Amino acid sequence: MWSLIPSTTAVTISRLIQSTPPPLLLLALLTVTLGIASLFYLALFIVAPVPRLPRASEKRFTTVTLTGQPSTPQRLSCWVDAWNANREAAGARWDPAAQAKAIDDAEVFLSVVVPAYNEEERLTGMLEEAVEYLQQQEYRAEMQESQKAYATTNGNKRMNGSAAHGSYQRTPPSGWEILIVSDGSTDRTVDVALRFARAHRLGVEGFDKQRLDVGTTSRTLRVVTLESNRGKGGAVTHGMRHVCGAYVLFADADGASTFSDVGKLMSACEAIQDPQGRAVAIGSRAHLVGSEAVVKLTTTTTTPQRSFLRNLLMHSFHLFLRLLTPPATAAIKDTQCGFKLFSRPSLPHIIPFMHSEGWIFDVEMLMLAEAAGIPVAEVAVGWKEVKGSKLNVIWDSLGMAWGLAVLRAAWAFGVYRRY
Repeated sequence: MWSLIPSTTAVTISRLIQSTPPPLLLLALLTVTLGIASLFYLALFIVAPVPRLPRASEKRFTTVTLTGQPSTPQRLSCWVDAWNANREAAGARWDPAAQAKAIDDAEVFLSVVVPAYNEEERLTGMLEEAVEYLQQQEYRAEMQESQKAYATTNGNKRMNGSAAHGSYQRTPPSGWEILIVSDGSTDRTVDVALRFARAHRLGVEGFDKQRLDVGTTSRTLRVVTLESNRGKGGAVTHGMRHVCGAYVLFADADGASTFSDVGKLMSACEAIQDPQGRAVAIGSRAHLVGSEAVVKLTTTTTTPQRSFLRNLLMHSFHLFLRLLTPPATAAIKDTQCGFKLFSRPSLPHIIPFMHSEGWIFDVEMLMLAEAAGIPVAEVAVGWKEVKGSKLNVIWDSLGMAWGLAVLRAAWAFGVYRRY
């Protein structure tokens, strides 16, 4: 470096440094460091994504009526709005440890959130598999032993109106719902979903006319339409703000994951949930890497194989995760599988604090779960590659790497805060 500076100038600078009192040198060093840190924080503040607020039309849903016609848009219940209202009302008295558990009681046993962007070709197949499985289940109002123990210890506290701190409700409800979030689709995704609901009578059996302004109950398919594309993360988060289930699954619209494996996720949740009923179980495709039992037929072989590029990117991304994420998240072998299950008490620790609306949102969910001390289980699930993916393997992978770096820095340096 000094060789690039004229000798007379270098001598002058050296003498100036030697003649400057050490305290003044230290002050100058601290000033420069603080300036660089401030510029870094400002740049991070600018580039860190900020999710847009939901618009009025996006807080409404459509289903099918008793006559099989699309219903007029009806208001969606939103547990996050009630949670935020409680937080604002409490002001300085707001207790994060207690208030984070305040969430309305579930109305159905399982909610399924399906983000869909121009999925008219693939959505029906996914819904067929999901509904076939769900209709075979008997989600009655029965309790697991762990839920009984918690209810016995804590009594039958229930959220109603502005109830203070909430708890896990004594009797989980029965039934299920599917909430399709059309993420600014420009094709016939919404029409396909409603046609499916009509054919399977999902808007009839679950359509409670007396509670139309609040939502619906057992065995219902509802469609929410976002005015513009927000990204997969934005669509999933929006859907999870409005779910009614004791358990909440988000599943990709392509049907790549074996839907019946939701039973495995539910068993995992029940096995690991903490005394507050919090648990997350995530589907994993890690066991498929390097296996012949996978999914894709190429033109050069009749043996199903997972593409080399996907395997390479999966390993590279996992290495990047290990470098940038906290320990528990870094230990997860497959963070990106679009098949994740959440118990209802875990939602207030995650959903109100989501920022990422792109492909990297899964990692933010897992980081938030880790920060809140929520148990997370990784469960091997069936999976197959399905044509029509919106993912550009090269560019979206680079975008995910950038998004992860910004996300981690924003949380680490206080641009994002939980409380």
